[in-house]
Amino acid sequence: MAKVIGVGGIFFKSRDPKALAEWYTEHLGLPVDKWGGARFAEDVSRPGYTLWSPFAVDTAYFGAGSQSYMINLRVDDLDALLSQLRAAGVNVDERVDKSEYGAFGWITDPDGNRVELWQPPAA
Repeated sequence: MAKVIGVGGIFFKSRDPKALAEWYTEHLGLPVDKWGGARFAEDVSRPGYTLWSPFAVDTAYFGAGSQSYMINLRVDDLDALLSQLRAAGVNVDERVDKSEYGAFGWITDPDGNRVELWQPPAA
């Protein structure tokens, strides 16, 4: 069975993502990179990491509606998991993005929250 193997990221909306990232760096020591978020590697022997990233308040990346955050879950086999979820009647976005950063898919949970699923690229 394909499954979740970790949290890939916590993404949320902000009126001023740059200023918010600077605040987290100044007050909490968060190591924010030039792209605007922070990356944490938990286990260098496995592909993947966890991201912390503020997005513009008007982003469409979290899907339709007023959702103010989106959780990204790391998975071991995106294609198999999406097939399992479709077979179980879960609302699965038809779009799948594949790039040098890995493969991404999206679902909507029963409360209407968009959830991003991420299979990291091979090590």
